[in-house]
Amino acid sequence: MSDTPLAIGIDFGGTSVKTGVLYRGNLIDEAPRIETQQFDSATPLIHKINETITDLRSQHPGIAAIGVGMPGFVDFPTGMVHNLTNVKGWQKIYLKRELNELTNLPVTVENDANCMAYAEWKRGAGRGLQHLVAITLGTGVGGGLVVDGRMVRGANFVAGELGQSSIDYQGPAGAYGNHGSLEDYVGNQQITDLAYAAYTKAGQTKQRSECEPAQLATLANQGDTIALAIWDQIAQKLSTSLMNCCWLLNPQAIIIGGGVAKAGPLLFTPLDKHLRAQLSPPFKENLSILPARFGNEAGIVGAATLALEEAGFNVDD
Repeated sequence: MSDTPLAIGIDFGGTSVKTGVLYRGNLIDEAPRIETQQFDSATPLIHKINETITDLRSQHPGIAAIGVGMPGFVDFPTGMVHNLTNVKGWQKIYLKRELNELTNLPVTVENDANCMAYAEWKRGAGRGLQHLVAITLGTGVGGGLVVDGRMVRGANFVAGELGQSSIDYQGPAGAYGNHGSLEDYVGNQQITDLAYAAYTKAGQTKQRSECEPAQLATLANQGDTIALAIWDQIAQKLSTSLMNCCWLLNPQAIIIGGGVAKAGPLLFTPLDKHLRAQLSPPFKENLSILPARFGNEAGIVGAATLALEEAGFNVDD
């Protein structure tokens, strides 16, 4: 198949489900969000998602595939969602099978961070590359890996969880028993905690809302020395995890997205310095550290693009 038809991408979050229509890498329509907390179990929410799909198909004939990005662990071949901690009734739900039966279209279900990585690889900052690491920095920290021109999913299809990689073996125990995970240092809440503690120690009164990443970036851009120092600390911590990725995978590029990455040079400039200081020349030569092209639409774009490719369509045009 040479032409690229339309596809539906679904970005399933902890509080809402976003759905859109993709054509040649462009998001051409979006449906109203579905609030997940309105539903007490998986079945009615799946049927509500199907209603949205039906509505979009009526407006856009020719939709050929459906892709869904899910938080947490997904069994990629079967499309089974192991568990959702923030949404009721989602334990071992065979979402791919259920949506396929409802829509009679090919369905792909993938981890949401992998969808972000896929969007950047096929349509975004990593287009044309064969080796890359993608990481998204927000409430949590997710990641995706591309090696030798293939997504790396691992033996049980859960590879790429960079947020759970340790940067301190004596650090706090995480939700999975792992100590000192990256997510426990550079997630939104952890950055806020770090900033609040730093200002309190310096005798400066700040509301917690003033210490969130977006506000911290504003302060740093105004020359606030404490905020600048905190961004440097964040970059150091992130560089430790990414340094390990570089030594292990030797990527061409590291692509960084998510809300924290909106700090721009405040994060990227010290990160580049700290990361390259820990790498030998073969690992840092030709290494690019890039901001993600896509923002909130990354999950939809990646899920839809992956669904088309899995259905046999060319997505490299």
